[in-house]
Amino acid sequence: MMKIRSASRRHVVKTLALAVALTAGGAMAQTWPTKAISLIVPFPPGGTTDVLARALGAKLSQNLGQPVIVENKAGAGATLGAGYVANARPDGYTLLVGAVHHTIATSVYKKLPYDFQKSFAPITTVALVPNVLVVNAETPARDVKELVSLAKAQPGKLTYGSNGNGTAQHLIGMQFQNLTGTELVHIPYKGSGPLAVDLLGGQIMMSFDTVTPVLQHIRSGKLRALGVTTSKRSSVLPEVPTLIEAGLEGFNIGTWFGVLAPAATPKDITARLNAEMVKVIQSPEFGKRMEEIGAEPIGDSAEQMALQIKEETDKFAKLVKDANLTME
Repeated sequence: MMKIRSASRRHVVKTLALAVALTAGGAMAQTWPTKAISLIVPFPPGGTTDVLARALGAKLSQNLGQPVIVENKAGAGATLGAGYVANARPDGYTLLVGAVHHTIATSVYKKLPYDFQKSFAPITTVALVPNVLVVNAETPARDVKELVSLAKAQPGKLTYGSNGNGTAQHLIGMQFQNLTGTELVHIPYKGSGPLAVDLLGGQIMMSFDTVTPVLQHIRSGKLRALGVTTSKRSSVLPEVPTLIEAGLEGFNIGTWFGVLAPAATPKDITARLNAEMVKVIQSPEFGKRMEEIGAEPIGDSAEQMALQIKEETDKFAKLVKDANLTME
């Protein structure tokens, strides 16, 4: 009899605890937000992630009635900032501006302080941006064929920069070498800002960065675009061929950027974030800004973003294995 009562008591306690938790979650969602929201960018200022975050944050702040602050936490191929958000309080006030880099890092790094598919609650994909192979204007190569010939004549001499080990730019460079039979030297940076400085200064010869941080330098003639890495040409660089058109069959890698919250964030809050962000992303003002930087606005559902993350994690796992790319 005592056992039945004890079990009954435990059941009542659990039921009450669940009711309290649900009530608290509902109350939180109704009053949220009551303070500033942090958008964590895992790269330094000046890169595509940073530009997108600031464009989104400015309008989101107006819609939510609270400041949206962009914080740059760069390092470890964008995994440092992701780890910070994964361990943050799941209250909707600390969000990650993630990217395709994180789906690649899952396979590249032997140990990560988070599981990208389990430690985060996807909110929405903000935009898709093509990557572009650019060289310093002093480089004699005028197209991909000439660059490949130059690289084959100097194996292990030509340098390319990326946003860090295990990022999309790093993997694209590996794919380029595999498909062209060349040997390049990889130089990792913490982000597009410092990478662009050295590329313009001639410290490195080329990069496979997203269009956004190099577009103005291509237009000014300081950098030369040889090919975009996606299957379609970029709307802001229509004269630049794809790498597929340049002879690299099947080359199709672009970079998406999206927002994620810590996994245990109340669903009412993530749903509100999705609704408000999609509203911003689909606005003419935001669309015009994306057009200026060569990005395609997306604004999908949390479920669609989660599916994309799973599919790309699987796809890049194979590419990473084929490239024999691992990091401690």
